[in-house]
Amino acid sequence: MTEGQRAYEAKRAAKAGMSLEKWLALKAKEAEAERAVAAKAAETASPVKKQGFFGRLLERAQKPL
Repeated sequence: MTEGQRAYEAKRAAKAGMSLEKWLALKAKEAEAERAVAAKAAETASPVKKQGFFGRLLERAQKPL
C-alpha cells in the first residue's frame, strides 16, 4: 500500500472511530466475504447453452432483411 493510500485509509478509519489496523482487518474480511458470495453465485449460475443449428436458423429468419 502506498503512502497516499495509507493516509486515505487512516482518515477513513478515524472517521469510523477505529484504529487503522482494525479498519484494514475489517475491510479485508468484507472483501473476503464478497469474494465468497461472488464465487458461490458463479458456481450456481447455469452456463449459457450455445444455440444449435435450427435455433440459429430460426433466429435469422425472424430478423428483417
